[in-house]
Parts: sequence; C-alpha cells; structure tokens
Amino acid sequence: MAWLKERAVLVLGLAVLVYMFVPIFVVVLMSFNDPSTRNVYRFDGFTLDNWLNPCDDPAMCDSLGLSIRIGFLATAVATIIGTMAAFALVRWDFFGRSSSNVLIFLPMAAPEIVMGSSLLTLFVQGGFAGQLGFWTIFIAHVMFCLSFVVVTVRSRLAGMNDTLEQAASDLYATPSQTFWRVTFPLVLPGILGAALLSFSLSFDDFIITNLNSGSDVTFPMYVWGVARVGLPMQVNVVGTLMLVISLTIVLVGEVNSRRRAKALATR
Repeated sequence: MAWLKERAVLVLGLAVLVYMFVPIFVVVLMSFNDPSTRNVYRFDGFTLDNWLNPCDDPAMCDSLGLSIRIGFLATAVATIIGTMAAFALVRWDFFGRSSSNVLIFLPMAAPEIVMGSSLLTLFVQGGFAGQLGFWTIFIAHVMFCLSFVVVTVRSRLAGMNDTLEQAASDLYATPSQTFWRVTFPLVLPGILGAALLSFSLSFDDFIITNLNSGSDVTFPMYVWGVARVGLPMQVNVVGTLMLVISLTIVLVGEVNSRRRAKALATR
C-alpha cells in the first residue's frame, strides 16, 4: 500500500493513457484484420491485403481525396486570414477590439449543429440550395477553423517578448525586414500549430459538413454511411496512416526544438 500511495499519480496517469489509447490500438490492429464477414467487427486473422489494396472500394478513396483537398484549401485560407486577424487583435488598438475578442470565441463555443444549420440557412437564403457541394463545404470549414487559428496564433503573439524586434529596429532594420527576419520566425511555430489543428478539424468534421455537402461525400460521411452495412477494414488503414503522420510531425517538431535549444545552450 505504501508503494501504491507514493506512486498513485504515476499509476493514475498511466491508466488514463492506456484508456485513451486503447481505441487507437484497436484501429491499428484492425487494419491488419482479415474478417470473415463485414457485419461483425472482430479480429479473425492477419493479412496485409488491406494495406496492399487500400482502394478496394473506390468510393472510399474518392471521399478521402475530397476530404484532403477541402482540408488543405480550408487550412490555407483560414490560416492566412486568422493570422492577420491575430496580429491585428494583439498589436493594434482599435474601436471594437474587446468585442472582437469575445466574438472570436462564439464559433468555438456554439454547438456544431447550430453552426451547421445556420450556414445551411445562409446558403439556402442566398440562392445556393441547388449548388451545395465542394465550395459550400469549403466555406463552412473556413468559418469554424478561423476561430481556432486566431486563438492559437494570438496566444503565441501574446507570449512573445518584443525585445528582439526593438533590437532589430535599433540596428536600422526596416519594418519589413524586422517582420520577416525576426517576428515571423518567432510566431511561425504558432502558425504551424494552428494550421495542423485546422486541418485536423476540417478532415474530421461530420455534422457541419453533412448539412452543407449536397451530394458530395467526405471521408467521415462515407464512414458513417458504410458503418450501417459493414465497415471495410481499409478505413482502419486510413486511420493508422493519419496516426503515423501525426506522430511523425510531432516527433520531428520535438527533435528540431531540442536541437535549437542545444545549439543555443552551446553558444
């Protein structure tokens, strides 16, 4: 009992991690599954066919490609607009600044069903009822990703010390040189983090997309549709690949951060 009391926090933390990662382990395991039937979700045998033939169902790859295209495009636009908005909210004092800070949080706080139905109403009233599809999904994704970008980049800017920027100005650097050579590299990790978060939110969204997609089918919508008749194991391959890509990005970022910290310590 004494050993357990001393390590209670460690044991609890490990238990929480195991609880969180069990579904992920199941996804990875099922990506190598050779099911005897698609109606029962269980591991029947090991196979590599799911990885060798990821597009066994062409509809899945089509929906995956659509989600990736929308995700990249929505991420690029939301990151650019959100970064500029974050700079304006942090660096400039203007009328309505406090109200803008409050309004930024509303799309994050509002339930997705409310935002999705509101956007659908906007599109229908604007005469786009018969044109729901790629572009309406894109507009909807930019709308809800924008707040997350602004909040993420703004927190990075708020925690920055302007000493280096002042030093650059004292050394006769122009405002443009100061921004691109000092400010932008410092805020870049926050921008990249906001972009990754935006892509994850866009790729994963179902409720808002389902209301504004028309006849187009994204990957989450495809999974929801086929789950009622039997989930193909290639879906787990996609999930495993997304996990591997995410972990790779995190590990590369961590390694680079440690290298920079080590280089600064040795100077």
